[in-house]
Amino acid sequence: MPTPQGSPNPLSQAWDDRIARLLDLLPRRVGDAIAWLRAPSRRWIRIPAALLLILGGVLAVLPVFGLWMLPLGLALLSEDLPGMKPSLERSARWLEDKWARVVAWWRGRG
Repeated sequence: MPTPQGSPNPLSQAWDDRIARLLDLLPRRVGDAIAWLRAPSRRWIRIPAALLLILGGVLAVLPVFGLWMLPLGLALLSEDLPGMKPSLERSARWLEDKWARVVAWWRGRG
């Protein structure tokens, strides 16, 4: 989402950078498949896939589905709804902060 000066939102750019870093951590075949899916021309495949992943994340209590599907579906959907990117980046930063606090607390216990 552009700011009034015409520059991209820093949180949106940070989200795109985060996704690029995460894709580098995935096995090559998986990363290539997700990169293929993120291409702008794949919109009509990406949106239904994202919605199905979100639904699968909501149905995480069933054995085939898992909670991991929810953030992946939201990340895919953010490619087509750029207004989601700042919120997802803020959420990711919040989760990282909470995780760092839990780890610090856990290490301090022993």
